[in-house]
Amino acid sequence: MTSEQRKVESIKNQLRELGAFLPGSLSKQYNICGNPTCRCKDPKHPRRHGPYWQLSFTVNGRSSTRFIKPDELAEVRLRLRRFKRFKALNARLTEAYIELSRAENLKANHGGAHDR
Repeated sequence: MTSEQRKVESIKNQLRELGAFLPGSLSKQYNICGNPTCRCKDPKHPRRHGPYWQLSFTVNGRSSTRFIKPDELAEVRLRLRRFKRFKALNARLTEAYIELSRAENLKANHGGAHDR
């Protein structure tokens, strides 16, 4: 096995071991309700409701959000970190495949039936 092939296999193994991940970002939200006598509408010292944690992400061009319960925060943060690692590993794998193709002197196939 060449050094380029070992590099590809190493990155693929790291991807397999990554575990569940989530794209997106977390934000802390506060809310003002519709009750005119609520603490959130106090004229001198308003106190908004919250914090509420919200995960926002876009997949296949579709944006979504979901509220995260306080007891889920640690796991969601872990999965967000894993997604960053996934993206970095994916970029490294792409580079490794390019290096491998160069080492194999792979020529571009121009319009052949095997281009997929």
